[in-house]
Amino acid sequence: MYFTEFVRHFHALTGQVGRSLLGKPEQVRRAVTCLLAGGHLLLDDVPGVGKTTLASALAGLVHGGRSTRIQGTPDLLPGDILGVSVFERDRGGFTFHDGPIVANVVLFDEINRCAPRTQSALLQAMQERRVSTYRHDAPLPDPFMVIGTQNPQETLGTYPLPEAQLDRFLMRITLGYPARDAGRELLRRHGRRSAVPGPSAGLRPEEFRVMIDVARAVPVAEAVYDYVSDVVEATRAPETGIALGASPRASLDLLAAAKVHALARCPETEAEQVYLRPDDVRAVAADVLAHRLVLAGRDGHPVAAAQRDAVTALLRTLPVPASVPASVRP
Repeated sequence: MYFTEFVRHFHALTGQVGRSLLGKPEQVRRAVTCLLAGGHLLLDDVPGVGKTTLASALAGLVHGGRSTRIQGTPDLLPGDILGVSVFERDRGGFTFHDGPIVANVVLFDEINRCAPRTQSALLQAMQERRVSTYRHDAPLPDPFMVIGTQNPQETLGTYPLPEAQLDRFLMRITLGYPARDAGRELLRRHGRRSAVPGPSAGLRPEEFRVMIDVARAVPVAEAVYDYVSDVVEATRAPETGIALGASPRASLDLLAAAKVHALARCPETEAEQVYLRPDDVRAVAADVLAHRLVLAGRDGHPVAAAQRDAVTALLRTLPVPASVPASVRP
């Protein structure tokens, strides 16, 4: 698969998801970007705006793969998501029964309602991409993506995600309320029985794996590597009002997402000449970095908008490389 084919597949995938989530083309592009960057996605918004719809549509992009849904509740145990070993008397031994985490795309609805013990088990699976329990250790399917949803406004019965787990999500996006025209079209489509969507077509898991590898091959100039490092380093400066800055993992995620964005912005006719630009980094920086930052003096209150503002302010203070050397171009 070459860059041109990647671009063709990207537009087909975003179009398929866009038919489920109306009036949110930019959010759909970001979500598919996260999927093709090989990361996990956190959907952070109020109830009823389409978080689960978007997550289910992304899961539907895997044709022939497995997608599952987990509803977060306070009494959910690690074994409920990872699986359990059951002693079978007729066999005289234990047999492991996979949990819903064993899938290509896992929709974890209301992820912040799970107790810390369960979040810890999920954290290990997200990072190591394998299930490790008593008497069982096995890798998870490839590709593997967790799509977590949470309501930032309601705190009753929730457990805020720790910084270590937030750092495992490559992107956090919000959907917001639909525009009036999109809301009206939503009423027309879902107010009729005939609006039930038919079976969706998607890519096989191995095709997703190839697309992830193709995106990683986008050429990068040394000046752009320096710029990515400067952006992440700036979040750690004490004078910015950020108590905890972005991690080295964040810099890798920022680069991966920016590479997918570079391909997504290209017309098919120019895809083979693609290279990473500083504008690609700036375009995805807030989605990749904001949720990883701990702002000073906030005491754990919802600060999603303030976190994004902090990243935007940092980007305005950093010098942008003027040009990209031609040597990086294929």
